[in-house]
This record gives sequence, structure tokens and C-alpha cells, in this order.
Amino acid sequence: MKPNIYLASILVSISILAGNCKYDNLGLVNLEGSGYPNDVGKILLSRCATPGCHNDKSKSGAAGLSMESWDKLFEGTRNGVALIPFVHKQSTLFIFTNTYPELGISNPPTRMPIDGNALTKGEVQTLQTWIDKGAPNKDGFVKFSDNPDRKKIYVTQQGCDAVTVFDEESGLPMRYVSVGHTSQPESPHSVRVSPNGKYWYVSFIKGQYLQKFRTADDGFESEVLLDAGSWNTFAITADSKHAYVADWSSIGRVFYVDLDSMKVLKKYQGSGLFTFPHGTFLSKDNHYLYVTAQFGNYIYKVDVSNPLVPDINTITVDGSANIIPSSSYDPHEVAFNPDGTKYFVTCQHSNEVRVFDATNDALIAAIPVGNYPQEISFSKNTPYAFVTCTEDSTSFPGKRGSVAIINYQTNSFIKSVFTGWQPHGVAVDDEKNLVYVVNRNANTNGPAPHHSSDCGGRNGYVSFIDIASLQVIDRRVEVSVDPYSAAYRK
Repeated sequence: MKPNIYLASILVSISILAGNCKYDNLGLVNLEGSGYPNDVGKILLSRCATPGCHNDKSKSGAAGLSMESWDKLFEGTRNGVALIPFVHKQSTLFIFTNTYPELGISNPPTRMPIDGNALTKGEVQTLQTWIDKGAPNKDGFVKFSDNPDRKKIYVTQQGCDAVTVFDEESGLPMRYVSVGHTSQPESPHSVRVSPNGKYWYVSFIKGQYLQKFRTADDGFESEVLLDAGSWNTFAITADSKHAYVADWSSIGRVFYVDLDSMKVLKKYQGSGLFTFPHGTFLSKDNHYLYVTAQFGNYIYKVDVSNPLVPDINTITVDGSANIIPSSSYDPHEVAFNPDGTKYFVTCQHSNEVRVFDATNDALIAAIPVGNYPQEISFSKNTPYAFVTCTEDSTSFPGKRGSVAIINYQTNSFIKSVFTGWQPHGVAVDDEKNLVYVVNRNANTNGPAPHHSSDCGGRNGYVSFIDIASLQVIDRRVEVSVDPYSAAYRK
């Protein structure tokens, strides 16, 4: 397990109108009511929360961020947060004030304070130490540490071996968790929350483990050694006790795992058994595991009523009788609608979502969507499903990517929206009436990241769709490199 699970923070903009900040009477600050520890408060109130900068009166010209108090600091900016507890390496509060290479990233795009003298090395170290201790208030309380039942959204970052944790109530990133077993890149691909809400799990396309974390505090719980492979997706049983994990390879495998003991109970493997298995989903009664074959015109249907003796069959997505390994469909993901009566398959080659009757596996409809459809997530309160079309360059000319909205009751296309460059992961939050969309932003034509991550590469971002209006909200939160999948803890 990699040391220190709280290893990075969300990267967000702190832009200030140049020339307006004042730094008079820097030594005379009133800490009463600020909530800051004394040493931190003296720095932030005299160097940041000054007239024209990050105070209540002028915050509109400073990305909406006020630092007049500890509570105000954690209300964040218009587009995210300035720091995440336990992490200085990518916290913009540290990055934009640090000018000392020996302390870490030290070349901010805009150095803060913008019109004042740079912070001394001692001041930067004070902020660095404070953040790494959780950025507590004067009473020692760490933000977001008071509610083990907090609702959250988890987002993997393939490029930095990390998972960003969003707090549902505020919509802000609250933790950044280091994942993976070794110091080498393992690329966390899929994240899933157990149906009972107690744990979240992550699989790796360059690693050998499935890892388990507690949702109460996002601490590491345990891991199971699978094998060297490209462990793409997994499905968790309704009782939260077992999982089926797919290895995306030409001689693919699916492992049946006990999530209590974290042991592999059965390996579905052998020449010709699975070919590039990717998407995984269980039927509502958990009797059948559906697995997509990434290349071809078919998916697998596995009878797992006795998971130790599985019965593996195939279903063609085009209704034909012939299995064609190389075809114009290429199923990527499979998922059931909320009542379990139909399942939906994203076909990344034909640019369709194909709909099947769960009772007899008959093809019901083929719904055209944008180019390269990938992930799909369903709202339970409305009849909408949201499909990320990662490489769509036709729906919105000059841009790359779209999210297709379909009515899963009528099996009809509603509209496409542009959420950002190369959307992939998607998670629906019916309580907040929001859809979280994870945009990879790997294409260099996409928006330039605010700054570099400590692991290098291009940062991506999370954007939001309002389910009521089916419009994209004018807000995005930058995350680290190659964000990929998302999961919601209810």
C-alpha cells in the first residue's frame, strides 16, 4: 500500500484582479473570530484577506474566495476549493504562494500575493505543515471529519494513482486519496461503492490488486492480489459480499472475489473463454453477470446462480446468429435500467446505445448517440440516462466530447450537451438533481489546465448537469491527471 492516503488536492483557480490588493499595517491583524490557528491566521489575514483581495467585500474579483475566516476559506471559490486537508502538494493555497524549489512546486502561473512581497520561506513552511496536518481550525477540528455517513462522489485519476472525494452537500472536493500497491504507476481505472455504502473499491489497469477503502473516513481497509493484468471493471453483488472483476486482454479472465475475506474464490479463465472483457453488470436478481466483449458484435451472459460453476454464453448485439470478433459495434459498457427490466449496451464503434429485454435478451432498440459512447448512468427519479461520448467531434464542431441524454422508458434520444473535453466517467445524484461528468481533457486542444500536477501531465476536470433543466451548469472543478470513472455513495 502506498504511504499516506491523503496525498493530493483539487487544483482550482485563484485569480485576482491585479493592482487592487492592499497590504497596509501587515503586522496588525485581529484573529478574534477568524477560527484560524494563530500562526496561520497572521499570514492569511495580513497577506491574503486584505482589501481588494480575498476578503468578503472584494472576493468577487478574486475567484469568489474569501479568507476572512477558516469557515469562509472552506466555502471555496467559484470553481472549487483552495486546499484539501492533509495535502499541500497540489493545494493551490500552497502552490500559488511557494517560491522555494526545495519545498515543492515553486513556479506558480500567478504568484500570490499578487502585488505584494512573496511569502518568506518560514511562512510558506507554516502553511505547508498546517495543510499536511489537515488544515485544522484553532480548536483542532479538521473539515469534513465529523460525519461518517457523509454522501460522496468518488473520481479516479489514472495519471496520478489517486481518487478525488467530493462532498455531496457542498459539491466540493474534500479529500484526495492515494491508491495503488506500489510506487510505480498502476492507473486506477474503475471505482465502485458497495450497495451497503460501507466501502469503495478500485481496480487498476496496470496493477495486480483490487483495493478496498472505508467510506466512513476513506481510509485503506485491505486488498486482494489478483494477478498481473488489465483489471478494468467489476460488478458487486447486491449483498455487498462478492465481486466479479474483469481482466481486459485477448485471453481475458473474470475473477470471483470474496469482499469480506478479500480472497479470490474462482477464476473464470482459459483459452477462448473471454476475449477483451470490459464492462460488467449483474442482473437485478444477481443470477446473471453480463460482460461486454470490447471488440466484436457480442457480449457474454454468465449464469452465476452457482458462481463456482459458471455457465458462459454469448449474445449478439445485432441480433444475428453469428459471433464476429471484428465488427462495427464493439460493445464497451453494459448497465441495467433502475427496475432491471432492460439492459443498455454502449457500442463505441457504431456510436449507438443498444437496448435489450432482460427477460429474453431480445434487441429492443438501437439509439444513435455521439461518437465513441462509453459510460452510462441512470436517474431513478426521472426517465433519463446519461451517456458519455468521449471522442465526439460532430455534435459540437471544434470541440471533442458530448453527453447524450436518452429516455430509457421510451428508448429515445433526447439531446446532447457539451460538458467538457473527452468526458468518460459519469455518476447521477438524484438527491441533488445533478449529474457528475468526468472529463479527461487529455487532448491538447482542450482547455489548458490551471497549472501542472505534481505527477505531471494534463489535469482534467469535473462538470455538472442539472437534471431538472438538462443544462450544463456554468462551473467546473479541476482535478488531477486523466480523471476516468466516477461513483456515488448514497
